[in-house]
Amino acid sequence: MHVNWQKTTLIVLDLALGGYLVAAFTAFNKPDETARVCTKTSINIQDEATNGFINAQEIKARLERSRLYPLAKPMRFVNARGIEETLKESPFVKTAECYKTENGHVNINITQRMPIVRIKADNGDDYYIDDNNCVMPNSHYTSDLIIATGHISKWFAKNYISYLSSALMADDLWRNQIEQINVLPDYGIELVPRVGEHIIYIGALPETKYKSERGKLVSDFVRKKMTRLEKFYKYGLSQAGWNLYSYINLEFDNQIICRRRSQPTE
Repeated sequence: MHVNWQKTTLIVLDLALGGYLVAAFTAFNKPDETARVCTKTSINIQDEATNGFINAQEIKARLERSRLYPLAKPMRFVNARGIEETLKESPFVKTAECYKTENGHVNINITQRMPIVRIKADNGDDYYIDDNNCVMPNSHYTSDLIIATGHISKWFAKNYISYLSSALMADDLWRNQIEQINVLPDYGIELVPRVGEHIIYIGALPETKYKSERGKLVSDFVRKKMTRLEKFYKYGLSQAGWNLYSYINLEFDNQIICRRRSQPTE
């Protein structure tokens, strides 16, 4: 068998030259990270105006305490993964993403946990429940949330009050009308409205040991009770007067029991 060594040598040289050119162009086009520093750090917080638990200044301070704030650092020393993990340790951060760009910028994107109700229990507990039915610590948060008071353990708050609050907040009328939930010692539920000097009693929430069914069960219960209340508001209180009754009992499906105020207020 005859081997054309000249042809083989040319092919090898061509391959070597091709590999060299690819490596050279890649090295030329890729910025040298060792020579760059971070010239800009952007902190973007989703729903910062509405949630209000954290702001860019607090995020910056948290990273500075951990010696992770990237501005003016060499890009090769900017620890994107460390920044993400540190920010996720905050009880108010839902997600954190950090990435570097080739022009020396570091972008940090954060989403906040969304509170749906504030718990101020009669045992002294004061905290929030978020939209994932998890406890959030008390803070300077000032948004207009429903407040739940009374006989509330953390288990009951996470497994029942959270679903009750979500059902009320999902309806425009009740989100604006109901300002307080009060849980009685027998777990009966009272609602305090913004308009009208009366208390609304809806009875005890339906119970189930199956967590997957609990949300729908409570939501259907609340929708049924509040639909009856809306009709009573429209056809009853609008005619009789908003301050005629001090207590409106919706516990029973076939009747609404009202306690008349002894001296109606104007």
